[in-house]
Amino acid sequence: MRRPRGGIENPYGCTRTSGWPPPASFPRPAATPSVAAKRGGGDPMLIKENGSQPSSLGPESNFTGHARRDPIHVADDPSRLAVGAVTFDPGARTVWHTHPVGQLLVITNGAGRVGTWGGEVREVRAGDTVWFEAGEKHWHGAGASTAMTHIAITEAVGGSAVDWLEPVSDADFDTA
Repeated sequence: MRRPRGGIENPYGCTRTSGWPPPASFPRPAATPSVAAKRGGGDPMLIKENGSQPSSLGPESNFTGHARRDPIHVADDPSRLAVGAVTFDPGARTVWHTHPVGQLLVITNGAGRVGTWGGEVREVRAGDTVWFEAGEKHWHGAGASTAMTHIAITEAVGGSAVDWLEPVSDADFDTA
């Protein structure tokens, strides 16, 4: 499903520029009661307390330089949502990779770089958002002399949210 120009398509077929949010009469998906059942009944809301999920270092197979990963949320079925924060030290970056359903980055701190295969390297700063289309080969990370933190939002298909590829060369990183 491609995004229409000038708006963001959503499950209801509306765009932000043409009637978002949808009117109350618009059909909505039914709630899934199985979430509460999976947790033993009660309230389906889940609060993960700050510090309750351990941080980890990004493995060398997926990152160049020092990158700390902080999980935010991986949803139970039927959702495919995975959300995490990554903090990159100066010069650190992901390897080239793709996502089966696309990826949204929300830059929350610092300044960094993003690049796409065959495209230009772009500078990003806190407050920026970046959308990568499904299957779009890309990378992201800190600037050469600045750290950067982003929240990454993806969906999994067949249990996988990312396909890790080859490292980004210093030449590709330095083209910003």
